Amino acid sequence: MNRQLNSVVCYVALGSNLGVPENHIADGVKALVDHSEIAFINTSLPYQSKPHGPKNQPDYINSVVVFKTTLAPEALLDELQEIENKNGRIREGVERWGARTLDLDLLFYGDENISTKRLTVPHPRICQRAFVLYPLRDLVHKQGLQDLKITEKATLNDCIAMLSTEAKSEIKECRIND
Repeated sequence: MNRQLNSVVCYVALGSNLGVPENHIADGVKALVDHSEIAFINTSLPYQSKPHGPKNQPDYINSVVVFKTTLAPEALLDELQEIENKNGRIREGVERWGARTLDLDLLFYGDENISTKRLTVPHPRICQRAFVLYPLRDLVHKQGLQDLKITEKATLNDCIAMLSTEAKSEIKECRIND
């Protein structure tokens, strides 16, 4: 397959807080790297964050990856959910925003705006989530960019500036291999 022909640049957020989160994140990245219809480009540094949902759960490890794919948006969503499932993700009977082995969220699919029953892209809550914004900023800088358009009215830097002091204090860069 010619990975450059009709490929789309996608950003995906990864998060984990069960088992050994670092291993789940690494397994998620490896599954993307190994996929025949994905040309891997780069990954952010890992970040540790307080849980967004119920507070009686472990901290999360979060990262963001960017890659090119020839998969259609919902086919990519299917692949992301399959990767989650292979990493022990349980969907039925669990608390919303509760603990999980691996969560993969499609943030951007090129510059497309998608709104279907299964998928909304850009991800609708990017601007409220430090655990997405900080790794995304790291990744954008690794690509030699200073900023990224998030919504019609806000850039990545705008969204980070709008975060509360509390949200900013609940996330920190971490070194997994230290």
